[in-house]
Amino acid sequence: MAFETKFWFVYHLCVLVACFMQHCVNGNSSQVPCLFIFGDSFSDSGNNNYIPTNAKADYKPYGIDFPEGPTGRVTNGKTQIDIIGQLLGFGKFIPPFANTTGFDILKGVNYASASAGIRNETGKRTAGTNIDYGQQINNHKIIVARIATKLGGFRNARQYLNKCLYYIYIGTNDYALNYFQPNLYNTSRMYNPEEYAKVLIDQYSVYGKTLYNDGARKFVAVGLGKIGCTPMILANSSVNGSCVEKLNDIEAIFSHKLRSLVNQLNIEHPDSKTIFINTTAIRLDDSLGFTNFNTSCCLMKSDGFCIRGSKPCPNRREFIFYDGIHPTETANNYSASVSYDNNNNQDIASPIDIKRLAQLQL
Repeated sequence: MAFETKFWFVYHLCVLVACFMQHCVNGNSSQVPCLFIFGDSFSDSGNNNYIPTNAKADYKPYGIDFPEGPTGRVTNGKTQIDIIGQLLGFGKFIPPFANTTGFDILKGVNYASASAGIRNETGKRTAGTNIDYGQQINNHKIIVARIATKLGGFRNARQYLNKCLYYIYIGTNDYALNYFQPNLYNTSRMYNPEEYAKVLIDQYSVYGKTLYNDGARKFVAVGLGKIGCTPMILANSSVNGSCVEKLNDIEAIFSHKLRSLVNQLNIEHPDSKTIFINTTAIRLDDSLGFTNFNTSCCLMKSDGFCIRGSKPCPNRREFIFYDGIHPTETANNYSASVSYDNNNNQDIASPIDIKRLAQLQL
């Protein structure tokens, strides 16, 4: 009797593992079995709702066009990675780490945290607590251990994770809420722009190796946008509506080094593939219906977030920015679409786009 019980337990465990290896979690429609998201407010879907910070968006007018209302997403509707997840075939949005339970973890987890950066101290002196990239990596280790428990060991877990997609969009706050804040941080006195970008990339690389060692093989590394063109910066600028190119140029050094790192990783690890998304190459202009390029749709506070309970603009589809730095759902939709499938335009995604990365057999 004991033997039969053990046999059936092992049998069902093997069936369960095989099922998940064949994407049973998400059905046959998703192109990858799971999606893991690391980043900041551009990707946060609710992790900051539960920590003491001013960098949260769990109130209106955020979420005004999202089915569930305000969830912590820093936009009026869906974020860029929400839309990419839909394009990948996921039937539900990837849940935030704070709300992940049970078998949800086999579909993926969103670890992103508003105001977070690559550096541990980034954002914490300006907004309060956040979940920095290093802590997001630690949270992922917790999830990997849980996946290993569900799939019968770390070997099975790594085989499963080999097929998943890892989306990393972080670094903006290491400038906006660190390097460009000399009254609060000394990094701009410690490093020149070239040195600072190298420090960030070196740490970024360390975290990437940790993910690789835990089974990750398909990476999306997103470059930074032009912070000098955001309403938050322009509201305090004396350049009369023009972008503050000095800030853009400093940030661009990071993105250039990130692209070089991607090329290096693809040479060093032929069993994995990393792609680079060039955010600055995505053109949002009047041909797409935009008429407001450097003003926010909502009334914004000094930190760039919307004023709680304020009424947003009615013509949101014509705005690139919903608040002082974050795009509207319309802007996110276009950026996500061309990042996912750019018809081999390597100015936007290189060496391949997200769609082809998902389909890649490694």
